[in-house]
Amino acid sequence: MSLHPTLQPYADAWTHSIEAISEMAQSLVEGEWNRRTPCPGWSVRDIVSHVIGMDCEMLGDPRPIHALPRDLFHVATDHQRYMEMQVDVRRHHTAPEMTAELEYTVIRRNRQLRGESRDPATLVRGPLGKEITLEQSYRMRAFDVWVHEQDLRTALGRPGSLDSPGAYVTRDVLLEALPKVVAHDAGAPRSSAIVFDVHGPVEFLRTVRVDIQGRGTLEAVPALGPAATLTLDWETYVRLACGRVSPEAVADRVKTEGDQELAAAILRNFAVTP
Repeated sequence: MSLHPTLQPYADAWTHSIEAISEMAQSLVEGEWNRRTPCPGWSVRDIVSHVIGMDCEMLGDPRPIHALPRDLFHVATDHQRYMEMQVDVRRHHTAPEMTAELEYTVIRRNRQLRGESRDPATLVRGPLGKEITLEQSYRMRAFDVWVHEQDLRTALGRPGSLDSPGAYVTRDVLLEALPKVVAHDAGAPRSSAIVFDVHGPVEFLRTVRVDIQGRGTLEAVPALGPAATLTLDWETYVRLACGRVSPEAVADRVKTEGDQELAAAILRNFAVTP
């Protein structure tokens, strides 16, 4: 294995999640392919299509030439249109076609990982043609595939993997977005601190501190006298941060203390995935 040590955790996380997705896909009965998932507008089939399509792009395959229907209510932005292309082009594929393509794509990606010798700082093509580093590409792939594994588990009633390698990659990706959510999007007061106490399979306590200029920073130490404290379980944190549920839908699973208006504003702006 020539994979750079920086990339190895992301490869391990991707492998764990893609194997779980493959196992679920192989066991699907016909009606389950069209079951709705928590991912807005996407069925189980659509999630599997997206996973296949994004990994094909990691392999350098050309994107499909395909015109999207105009009646897709969940597609409004350039990013959503980009992601929908790989999904819509497979909407009429049969279950055997889907599982065969997934299996073949996983084999090809595993082969790619075994031969990966590029430096993590190497620039590669990311979504919408934007250049990103190889490390960012691997990291976001691990994040994306774990979140969609959870979408499938929720839709199919097969819970699990909430503390798998991908869960910890997801934790770090979502925590990076937290200072902007609190300081910019929710407009937390300057010189304030907001504490997030998350429990469950993945546990952490983090403080977002807003400085006098209104900039937010993430700290691993609890704040004394925070403006607000939000306490919730890991699964609810993920579902909120990934836009899978509204704050109202999980109000009974989120405990807020301190400034209630600020806590509500944070929860309204909690979703950070496009």
